[in-house]
Amino acid sequence: MRITVKLDGFEGSQNAAYAILWLDKESRRWSREGHQALEVPDWGGLRSGSNGTMICDQHTEQPICVLEQLDVDAPGGPDEGLAGRVVWYVDASRKESAGRWHVQCIDRAQIKAEHSVFAGEEDAWRV
Repeated sequence: MRITVKLDGFEGSQNAAYAILWLDKESRRWSREGHQALEVPDWGGLRSGSNGTMICDQHTEQPICVLEQLDVDAPGGPDEGLAGRVVWYVDASRKESAGRWHVQCIDRAQIKAEHSVFAGEEDAWRV
């Protein structure tokens, strides 16, 4: 299952700051599909937490943001249009900026990408 999520509405950011992430439930990874005025790595891992889904850095496994109340492991996955609060960790000091997330699209079919940012990578994020 692939979930497309848009992050925007961040405190203290330009009005146009956003990121679009593609969350892959099976591989436990995410990739950046688009962004503006928001520094986002190319990809990383997904972790479930008590308060939502953690979007983690690929090198440190530390969360770069938390999509509060988003449960990617819920049976059937989240619904399109679902929205909530995102807590973005601005830098290594763990300073927080709040914004919002919105599920734009869900692809429930299992698709094996021919060319992927994860191609050839070991599946170290699988839980």
